[in-house]
Amino acid sequence: MRDTVRRHLGKVVAGTAIAVASTAVMVGITLPGSAGADDTDGGQADSRSVQETGQGQGQEQGAAVAPGVVEQAPAEGDKGQGSDPLTDDEIARVERIAVNQQLFNATEDVEGERGPQRLTVDVAEPEADEADATDAPRRADVTFYDYRDDTLVTKTVDLDSGKVVGTSEQRGVQPPPSRAETIEAARLLIADPLGAGLKADYKDATGQELTSPDQLRLSGGVYRAAPGAQSAALDKCGEHRCVRLFPKVKNGPWIDTRSLVIDLSARKVAELNR
Repeated sequence: MRDTVRRHLGKVVAGTAIAVASTAVMVGITLPGSAGADDTDGGQADSRSVQETGQGQGQEQGAAVAPGVVEQAPAEGDKGQGSDPLTDDEIARVERIAVNQQLFNATEDVEGERGPQRLTVDVAEPEADEADATDAPRRADVTFYDYRDDTLVTKTVDLDSGKVVGTSEQRGVQPPPSRAETIEAARLLIADPLGAGLKADYKDATGQELTSPDQLRLSGGVYRAAPGAQSAALDKCGEHRCVRLFPKVKNGPWIDTRSLVIDLSARKVAELNR
């Protein structure tokens, strides 16, 4: 479900448009519905509000609420077959193989620490001549972003031999941000003077000071520079890794920060032209 509301930077959203004190001018926007927020670490919709509602209704009616039962997840083998999704063991293994000491020392993650920023680990597509083969090699693509020189690095690992069988490097290619990158973008925004509206509206909505990304449900998207659409500080977005955030108060309203862009490569925040 998507909620269409009238909002601008520094205004909070709760279903329909509500009036709150702010110095910003209101404009028409469309924000994701509650199911689109990153309400869990895995990016799936959070079911707690539904559970809590059901429990509250049962208690009001005097009904006893049965304790929840968590079923044991089925045991996962250490190796998959063919095009099966990678197992946890396989993911850990291909990451160790893909990031050797040389790559680790020569790259930088989103926080400026040594080592590349992991983005995705997926089963690799078979080669053209392997499409119908029943015994095609099982491979994995491990994708990283190197913030040292803004390079997207993909390592292809053969799961049988345990060797890297392909490496590609691309510049100007910007996949969707990872969870870690979204959190770092929020941290930079909260610490920046341009994050004052976000912090003010969080306090309006909760009565609490906003000091950490952990206080928000976060989703975000990559921003690419467009002629005349941004300040000069954002002209390199696309070459640099830049993100716009869609923050949401936990169990509360959205806060619109779409006019702000966080350049993760330069570690700076800038506002789009109006």
